[in-house]
Amino acid sequence: MAATILRRERRAVHESMTITDHLGELRRRLMVCVVAFAGAGILCYLAYGSILRFLERPYCASIGVHHGCALYATGPLDAFAIRLNVAGYGGLTLASPVLLFELWRFVTPGLKAHEKRYTLPFVFASFSLFALGASIDWLTFPHVLIFLHAAGGPGIKDIFSPATYIGLILALMAIFGITFEFPVVLVALELAHVLTPAKLSHFRRIAIVVIVVVSAVITPSSDPFSMLALAVPLLIFYELSI
Repeated sequence: MAATILRRERRAVHESMTITDHLGELRRRLMVCVVAFAGAGILCYLAYGSILRFLERPYCASIGVHHGCALYATGPLDAFAIRLNVAGYGGLTLASPVLLFELWRFVTPGLKAHEKRYTLPFVFASFSLFALGASIDWLTFPHVLIFLHAAGGPGIKDIFSPATYIGLILALMAIFGITFEFPVVLVALELAHVLTPAKLSHFRRIAIVVIVVVSAVITPSSDPFSMLALAVPLLIFYELSI
């Protein structure tokens, strides 16, 4: 009874808030997000050596060594720029639970009771699926490098610069992570009654073609391993959504 009264009071307070109050609430949430991102970015900047070794592992695995797979900077600013990029991407990933939670806290007061119960599962699912997608890319990346090296022929020796290598693996991890949010979007559309399982089942053949084509287009490495590693889970997610 007390919890019900408290929820009603919170909703009444939210409904009585002016635009200025909403903007003030948004500013507070953004400040928390900025502090969380900055703190996580600093931690990743300090832990740059460990993160770089983690990102180098697919390259080491592709050439069959456990150490000594160095990246060669071709410009005086390359190494520092890569450190900043790693700190930025790592900080965003590390702070993402806080960012999603603050988004949830900002949106929740305006939701109805039956809508609020879906929020936390969606936040958790979004973060988990992003991490799953990035992990799958990291595991398949050695095969990507082997394929790309074989395509160039035995007369070409690979000397990777940190800008191209780190840029490629981070781009693929981001693409995999974002596209793995596909089932969250489908389920959200089903809950909003925009889509139904019957409609998804009806458009299954078209969806298969679209998923395969999109997977081939958005992978910057243009290799079959990345395309299949992206397309197969998305097809499974589509069936699970139905």
